[in-house]
Amino acid sequence: MTNATFSMQLLSQRRLPGLLAAAACCVVLCGQVSADDAAVRAHLAAGEFGPAMEAANQIEDADVRNQLIQQVVTAQLRAGDFDAARVASRQIAEVEDRGAARTQIAQEEALAGGFGADFEPLMDLILNQTSGPWFDLDGVGGTMEEFESGVRVDPHGLLFRVSEKDLSGELAALGLRAREADLNEDMARPSMLRMVSLTRLEREVARRLEAGETVTESMKQLAGLSQIQYVFVYPDEGEIVIAGPAEGWRYNDYGMPVGRESGRPTLQLDDLVTVMRTFSPNGERIFGCSIDPRPEGLKAIREFAEASQKQGPLSPNKVRRWAQQLGEELGRQDVTVYGVPGDSRVARVIVEADYRMKLIGIGKMDAGPHVGSYFDLLARNPELASGSLDALRWWLTMQYGSVLHSEDRNAFEIRGSSVKCQSENQFLTDQGERVNTGKSEPVNQQFAAAFSEHYADLAERDPIFADLQGVFDLALVAAMIQHDGLDQRLDWDRGVFAVNGAYLPASYAVPRETESVVNHRVFNGKDIVVQVAGGVRADLMSVLTNPELRQQSPRLANVAEDSKPAQLPEGRWWWDAR
Repeated sequence: MTNATFSMQLLSQRRLPGLLAAAACCVVLCGQVSADDAAVRAHLAAGEFGPAMEAANQIEDADVRNQLIQQVVTAQLRAGDFDAARVASRQIAEVEDRGAARTQIAQEEALAGGFGADFEPLMDLILNQTSGPWFDLDGVGGTMEEFESGVRVDPHGLLFRVSEKDLSGELAALGLRAREADLNEDMARPSMLRMVSLTRLEREVARRLEAGETVTESMKQLAGLSQIQYVFVYPDEGEIVIAGPAEGWRYNDYGMPVGRESGRPTLQLDDLVTVMRTFSPNGERIFGCSIDPRPEGLKAIREFAEASQKQGPLSPNKVRRWAQQLGEELGRQDVTVYGVPGDSRVARVIVEADYRMKLIGIGKMDAGPHVGSYFDLLARNPELASGSLDALRWWLTMQYGSVLHSEDRNAFEIRGSSVKCQSENQFLTDQGERVNTGKSEPVNQQFAAAFSEHYADLAERDPIFADLQGVFDLALVAAMIQHDGLDQRLDWDRGVFAVNGAYLPASYAVPRETESVVNHRVFNGKDIVVQVAGGVRADLMSVLTNPELRQQSPRLANVAEDSKPAQLPEGRWWWDAR
């Protein structure tokens, strides 16, 4: 694992095998106390953590220096300054001691009302137990960032696929297994209908930010919600509530939080805030991405494919090299993100889902028995093979059966939530320009139809597709708040969740380009080359303005009344209705 960007999602309170689980809270220094030691202790007694760290770092004896830094960490924990303790712990040189300190930080933070996801113990372990070179240690080489799953983005914005073995194998080699989130019994219990008050949650997040406290992991995971079925407005109580199935979560091999029983990714507060800012008075109110080949690459691969056809069938020993040349001729494809920040988690989810859909389509990624590649489908109808470069366009968009509402529009039900794949054939000019035809040939249609029909299976097989569906659900809620003026009805200005609000979602490397999505097969003695463009398009406003989807349902008023919150403790922002 050298010169590579090691990308994983934020993990939370993982007790790593081989790292000390004991608290680094009582450190006794034996022997003569130096003036430097005394200075550190004096600063700590006065609550001067910065000067204490400076004094500790001046001590030449590594063991003594480590012990004193651990004392600084402990003092910061007692003062409730978890962020400062986390930063200070980075300077503990011994890997085991540093891991023990991080464990203590997570434990103390949990006792204080939750814990923030802390991926740094794993990052420290990787930095110190692999050969590198790593940029953080050596000034050159690989970097690490906190994100999950099957793609990585290097510091220059190049997105590329990594295999499951690459991801889980590195973790397993370090002795790391999936971990359960440390939740209280109520939140860990599965619920058919968990209610999350967005207004209460925003106030509690604002309070924690104002007090310099971390936003708890339960807040970041929206109390374990995995889907949204209802949106309720309680005008008298000043509440906007989202509701759906929920459960406790664990962290899978990639560090992604998923339901303990369902394995479905939890919905993310970062994603909710991102799309709420998109669907705001001055927001773009639409978002998506596109992965497209460059015209010069298309021109080159068109000429390459045509020249190859004139030379006749390839000999078996030349196929591998010829296939490699396809990608080289096409070159890299450009990644475009619009409507949401390019460094947001939403951007990463939609780009990865689009990329993996294309890999499935051209037969470079297995999607299971129900969704075959374009080539699998073409094999059933080889007479449809054109013998030339086929330029296909596939893109993903949201799909809903209906959005019901009560007469007073205080209750909404989302039915038939899914994702739809759409297709189109494109005409390539001699200069490599793509011309939309508005038509899709039969094999192209079959792939898109199968992908859409079996999306639930795909989402169960690959969490990124479930993640995309969750992003769409959150975006529908955000669009509903804007379109129906739910926030205005309550005189809620969205607080720290508003545009330029104090809550800052995590940021990631921006994907700007990727290696080409291209493949080929031989049918009827002809080399069939397929390249794909497309993307993700989330136009949720079109759902809310579609009269065929929006219908009135009298029974929803009763559901809203039955789910109304009882008297909740101060600071409580979620409850179970079923």
